[in-house]
Amino acid sequence: MPYAILVSDPLASTLVLLSLLWLAAKLGGEVAVRLKLPAVAGQIIIGVFLAILPGLFSSMPGLPGFLKSPEFLKFMDFAHNPEANVLAYIGIVLLMFMVGLESSVPQMMKVGWASLRVAVIGVIGPMALGLLGAYFLLQDGTPFAVDLFIGACLCATSIGISASVLRERNASDSKEGRVVIGAAVIDDVLGLLVLVAVSGLAAASSSGGPLPWGELGRTLGLAFLFLLLALTLGRWLSPHLFGLASRFKSEEKLLPFALIFAFALAYMGSLVGLATIVGAYAAGLILEHHHVETLQVEENRSLEELVQPVVAIFAPLFFVLTGASIDPSVLLHPTTLLMAGVLTVAGIIGKYVSGYGAGGGASVSIIGWGMVPRGEVGLIFVSVGRSINFNDKPLLSPEVQAGVLGAILLTTVLGPIGLSWVLGKSKGQEKQV
Repeated sequence: MPYAILVSDPLASTLVLLSLLWLAAKLGGEVAVRLKLPAVAGQIIIGVFLAILPGLFSSMPGLPGFLKSPEFLKFMDFAHNPEANVLAYIGIVLLMFMVGLESSVPQMMKVGWASLRVAVIGVIGPMALGLLGAYFLLQDGTPFAVDLFIGACLCATSIGISASVLRERNASDSKEGRVVIGAAVIDDVLGLLVLVAVSGLAAASSSGGPLPWGELGRTLGLAFLFLLLALTLGRWLSPHLFGLASRFKSEEKLLPFALIFAFALAYMGSLVGLATIVGAYAAGLILEHHHVETLQVEENRSLEELVQPVVAIFAPLFFVLTGASIDPSVLLHPTTLLMAGVLTVAGIIGKYVSGYGAGGGASVSIIGWGMVPRGEVGLIFVSVGRSINFNDKPLLSPEVQAGVLGAILLTTVLGPIGLSWVLGKSKGQEKQV
């Protein structure tokens, strides 16, 4: 049986799967770039196509039998391959570390209040519009907790997707780029609090118990304490840590120690309930040029030059698997399509208006579109809603899940497209001037 050859060595079959994912990422990115779209949009879309492949193989007549075997179809289930997902997870952590390296704490402080205003509007706006849309779309008698959770799913912002487009367009270190990244980081904290509060509300509504205000306060306190310590104590410690690293006699020290620092901070962030990507971003933000200058001179390369190739290898896996994790078949029902369309409009408008909170002459359209993508953050919200037991049933029914997933997919694709377009338009205007 030909498939037996493929799986005779599980590790070797994983190499084949990764080769296919990297090929898909390059093809999707190439098509997107030729269409003047951001590469990340093509990577997500081709990920959705990969999710369709097992169904096509199983229903297509004339194909060899091994292509329809359960073992091969399981192999082609890219989104649930643990090895690929681990590498994709590393990719998004590295991407956020790289984005942090391209800015600094003093630069972020200059846009701190602007980022906070954008983040607050970017949570309240889409959550209110999503709740309103869900209220009118769902049948009478739907628990308010369901409407509220749907609104909560729209308040998230994917740092990684917007960060990738900003880097692709050389806009990460612009004022708008720093505001978007800063606001997305704050969004992660606020979104976490919303998720804890709404989940607690759903559980309390189902069981009749009190709301978990103590847990909510604890999460908020730990999150802000972590960020405060990371940006103060961590910024003071990092030059001393890399000073010690420079005493090692072995070669190639800068990149390994930088990754140790980034992964350690990412893990510490997860301990207090934050997403690991926030800790990784904080690590890059802390590491300034003079902290690692000795090692950079010794190795004759900057830290950014060392991290960039690693990001280029692993980050595309994350975006392909983000698309592959969505089942397109659930999006085809008319009711689902209507819900997805309404929530997409609510999600885009709610995030776009957050750009008006930046002020200071910043581009509303760049910031607004930069806040639109939901990506992996929105998917996390949906998975939590699916796991909450409400009156002996999942809080989000399969139909509601499909509608919300459709909105997340559309905002994930339309967000980088819109951001790339307004960035290109802005660059064109600068050249004319």
